Amino acid sequence: MNEKMSRGKLIFTVLLSVAMLAMAGNGWTMTRTIQKEPAIVIAAFGTTTKARVTYDFFDAQLRKELPKEYRNLKIVWAFTSEIVRERANAKFKKAGSAERYLSLVQVLANLENEGYRKVAVQPLHIFPGQEFEDMEREIAAFSMIGLRIENGGTLLHDWEWLFETVSVLEKEFLAPNEGMNVLVAHGTPETFAGSNATYLGLDRYLSRKYPNVVAGGVDGVLTREQALAAVKAFPVKRARLIPFMYVAGDHIMNDIMADKPDKHGELSWALELEKAGIKVDSVFTEYKGERCFKGLGFYKEINSRYIKQLVDSLKRLEER
Repeated sequence: MNEKMSRGKLIFTVLLSVAMLAMAGNGWTMTRTIQKEPAIVIAAFGTTTKARVTYDFFDAQLRKELPKEYRNLKIVWAFTSEIVRERANAKFKKAGSAERYLSLVQVLANLENEGYRKVAVQPLHIFPGQEFEDMEREIAAFSMIGLRIENGGTLLHDWEWLFETVSVLEKEFLAPNEGMNVLVAHGTPETFAGSNATYLGLDRYLSRKYPNVVAGGVDGVLTREQALAAVKAFPVKRARLIPFMYVAGDHIMNDIMADKPDKHGELSWALELEKAGIKVDSVFTEYKGERCFKGLGFYKEINSRYIKQLVDSLKRLEER
């Protein structure tokens, strides 16, 4: 067995053990009360910022757009970022709130304990990157112990979906005579992550289709330096920084649009451009009386794509 296969087997074994321990930690016991209907799990990265209302917006749209035969199904949320879960749960505890962010492993263990044997998992991730690959391994571990799980995939799992997503954002773009646009994604620091192909494909698609749109990333192959250099070289000295993240949270608020240097003296993207004489703006939305940066989760068309992927998963569960 080669090193790659050995590592994969080790990871899978560890995840399976974690799944069993999670069940034990949740008071899991064998149950004869089997739920005939599937459960729905919405898996998001998570945020500790006020931008978490993006999830409320999606949840309301989901419950409205689900076909009637699925509207009474149990819907639960999982949050895949360990750092976000720790920070959020510490905040909840300090505030005296019983709310907690649970991992996908914890959520699936709870559903197993409640007698569910069929689950449709719908990620709210944009790119099929490391977070998504970790989710797939966790799902595979639970499949080994009896859960039938369908995974709806990320927003950009299909090239046609990528093209559709860009077309939704077109209404936000400055025209070429107005300035430059940057779609700001999260990125991945690992060169081996499969999502790198999607990042590069997005960048290529944008550069071939639009004379004034580029992609940039907080991490990874779509670098800040290259994106800002393209803006500085553009003849019209105006730029729009458009979130290409589901939730326009910490990265957009601090790394991209902050109006003051951070504690290390590093300038945000907006400040660097303004220092170069370029006028900068972003896109916003109003939700429940509050003005928020407009992440992808505030576009109904994009949420409808996720909901369609979820419904397709539910239909596949019916066929199995």
